[in-house]
Amino acid sequence: MVKRDSAVDLVGILSVENGDLASSWIREVSGTLGSRVGKAELDRELRELYEALVEALRQGATDVHSEQMSEVRALLTELSRNRARQGFSPSETAISVFALKRVLEPLLENGSAEVVRAYLQLGRVLDGLGLFTIETYTQTRDELISAQAEQLLELSTPVVRLWDGVIAVPLVGTLDSARTQVVMEKLLQALVDTGSEQAIIDITGVPAVDTQVAQHLLKTIVAARLMGAECTVSGISPQIAQTIVALGIEFDGIVTKASLADALKLALRRSGVDMIAHQGGQR
Repeated sequence: MVKRDSAVDLVGILSVENGDLASSWIREVSGTLGSRVGKAELDRELRELYEALVEALRQGATDVHSEQMSEVRALLTELSRNRARQGFSPSETAISVFALKRVLEPLLENGSAEVVRAYLQLGRVLDGLGLFTIETYTQTRDELISAQAEQLLELSTPVVRLWDGVIAVPLVGTLDSARTQVVMEKLLQALVDTGSEQAIIDITGVPAVDTQVAQHLLKTIVAARLMGAECTVSGISPQIAQTIVALGIEFDGIVTKASLADALKLALRRSGVDMIAHQGGQR
């Protein structure tokens, strides 16, 4: 921990004569990040951070979590989030802090004991700021990954309007509880948006179904019924049928069809559409 009475020494180290440490710091970081961050943007970020750090130390900041470091933390949070969104690695992000230690190293060559002591104290402060940067970066990356996963779930669960009053959810790939929850939400919302009374859940492209997924599908069908719509499940493969039977899952009262085409015919018949007359009118 940095003692309050050593703040002047730390500020002095960052304000040494015959050199612009902020500019040297910017050049050091720029050499690591290359051209992936604009020169003007990097200059603004690091100069603001440098000035905030000097001011925090002048006010007697003791560590990264001290009240005087609030502006420094805010600037580092913005920097870390930007780097995460831009696709930089954790080490590339943290170098924006740790590079300042390298810039200060030449001061140790002919420095006094006081300079060395101040450098070590400042190094501990910068270590704390570097760890804070990595933590913020990691949190942002986790948020981005979670958001992307939700978007993929949305994209992989389309609701298709097959006919007036008939919608379908064609499912492909592995189903889990999270995805079947999305199926339920999108299907029920589509029933409201389109005013449909017939819905088809097609699982032709689903390789396997476990107990939780089957229960979610059953809940979806029950919820649709409460909204005045009838659901048909199509595309149950022999393997899935055997699994459902082996698991003892009750599909009583739920209409199933071998194919999406068969399910559509049933839905249209339920809707009162005369397919023979319709086909005759198209000739």
